[in-house]
Amino acid sequence: MVVNKAILYLEDGKMFWGEAFGATGEAIGEVVFNTSLTGYQEVITDPSYKGQIVTMTYPLIGNYGINEEDNESDKPQIEGLVIKELCYFPSNWRSKKTLDEYLRCHGILGIQGIDTRALTRHIRDQGAQRGIISTIDFDPKSLATKLEKAPPYVGRDLVKEVTCTQPYEWKEGTWEWDKKESIPSKGREKKFNIVVYDFGVNTNILRCLVDQGCAVTVVPAFSSAEQVLALKPQGACLSDGPGDPA
Repeated sequence: MVVNKAILYLEDGKMFWGEAFGATGEAIGEVVFNTSLTGYQEVITDPSYKGQIVTMTYPLIGNYGINEEDNESDKPQIEGLVIKELCYFPSNWRSKKTLDEYLRCHGILGIQGIDTRALTRHIRDQGAQRGIISTIDFDPKSLATKLEKAPPYVGRDLVKEVTCTQPYEWKEGTWEWDKKESIPSKGREKKFNIVVYDFGVNTNILRCLVDQGCAVTVVPAFSSAEQVLALKPQGACLSDGPGDPA
C-alpha cells in the first residue's frame, strides 16, 4: 500500500503531520471536532458541517464501511476529515464500500495518523480557527498564505449552498432492518400537513416526521411566507443547518 504524506496546518501556525486517504489535493475549512463513537457516515453527510474540517476523537474510524441508507443528505458535506486511524477492511452486512473509497469518489480529503485528542484540546483551548489539509504543499509559509487568502468562514452564506432549489415531498420513513426496507408511508394515516424549511435539513428528521404521520413538504430556505401558506400547512418546521448561529 502506497502511503502519501499529508499535513494539517492551522491558522495559529500549529502543524500536524499524517498520512493521506480519500482524495488528494488541498481543502480549507473551519476545524471542529466530534466525540461520537459511531455515526461517522451521518457526520460526513450532515449539511450542518458544510465548510468545516471535522476531527473524530474516537481512534478507529471506518470499521463498518459506508452503506446506502445512513446518509443525512445526498453527498458528503464536510471539507475534510481528520482521524487517528482508518480501517481499510470494514465488516458490516450493509457496507457497500470503504470510507477511503467513498471519500475518494467524492473528492473529499482525509488525514490519519495524528493525535486527534491533542488537536481537539488545542481547538478547545485556543478557540475556533480555520485549517488547511494538503497532500501537495508542505511549506508552512505557503499554507499560511493560502489560509489568509481563503474566504472567511464567519459571514459565509452556507445555507445558500446546502438548501434545495425546489419544493419536494418527502415520503420515506425510518428503516426496519429485519425487513431491509424503510417503513412504508403508503396507507398510513396522515395526521398533519407539515412544511419543512430546508436550511440544511437532515434526512432522519424528515423520516421521523413521516413516522409520526406527517405529510412532509420540504421548501427552499428562501421561500416566502406567501409561498408556504399556499401549501396550507398545519405546521412549519425550521431545520438546523450550517454556519454561525449568532
